[in-house]
Amino acid sequence: MKAVLCVEHGMPEKLVVRDVPLPEPGKGQVRVKVHAAGVNFPDTLIIQNLYQFKPALPFSPGGEAAGVIDALGEGVTDLAIGDRVVAMTGNGCYAEAVIANRAQIVPIAGDMPFDIASGFTMTYGTSHHALKQRARLQPGETLLVLGAAGGVGLTAVELGKLMGAKVIAAASTEEKLQVCRDYGADETINYNELSLKDEVKRLTGGRGVDVIYDPVGDRFADPAFRGMAWNGRYLVVGFAAGDIPVLPLNLPLIKGASIVGVFWGAFTQHEPAVHRENMAELLGWYREGKLKPHISKHFSLDDGPLAIRWLMDRKATGKVVLDVA
Repeated sequence: MKAVLCVEHGMPEKLVVRDVPLPEPGKGQVRVKVHAAGVNFPDTLIIQNLYQFKPALPFSPGGEAAGVIDALGEGVTDLAIGDRVVAMTGNGCYAEAVIANRAQIVPIAGDMPFDIASGFTMTYGTSHHALKQRARLQPGETLLVLGAAGGVGLTAVELGKLMGAKVIAAASTEEKLQVCRDYGADETINYNELSLKDEVKRLTGGRGVDVIYDPVGDRFADPAFRGMAWNGRYLVVGFAAGDIPVLPLNLPLIKGASIVGVFWGAFTQHEPAVHRENMAELLGWYREGKLKPHISKHFSLDDGPLAIRWLMDRKATGKVVLDVA
């Protein structure tokens, strides 16, 4: 089978596409013939050896894929060959087939297309867990989303509106902000042209925002936090803009605010029952037409390195997907 491989850590241009042996599932595992694979920010880190999980070289990047089960390992009795599923493996999905543990498999909802399914679980799962369990977002509260046109950012905009919040979307270009408005943002801020802190103050009448969803970090964290309302919750989702920010701890003190970490991958392992409930709710909303996943770019498997570069260069809005089968 063909796979995109990281044979040495570095930029996506160092990735190679090679034929590798078709893997066989072990006990409690399945093999999935991949039809589409989601491209996510962690993929940009794992190939540089900068992510929390560090697979041994060589490995294939890609944490999620959608496809069809074509082999079952010993002990897997509740799935069948031919089942349409999403595999959440952490890595290995930029390939024509991937091995997944049974616990890493989620059935695809109804007739959801493979490309939509391959980009659904991680982005919507992260934002749903962040807003529901970590922020406990309430109807009528105000939510500020940074990096709002990106993969997780746009799902946070969409879910925030669905959960009854007023949503302020912040992004770097007018084109990206228009996508945010299309997905329900009530207000938008171009933080490349305007002061984030001043605009938040203006748009909230000086009150500030109740929840900040931050997958960006870097220079945006401090001005965003200064726009926090009393008892606000600051969600630390990631650091797509580069540096991990350092916040003065007097800010949460004087605002009675909380800094809340969001690590969706660890959450799914520590609280699997809650994770299953979350996914059931998300898939139900999708079936009801309340969620409309946005894919801005498709790449072939051979162009997997270009897909990661596209994401690193911040050209994506919504989701980027590899079409494999």
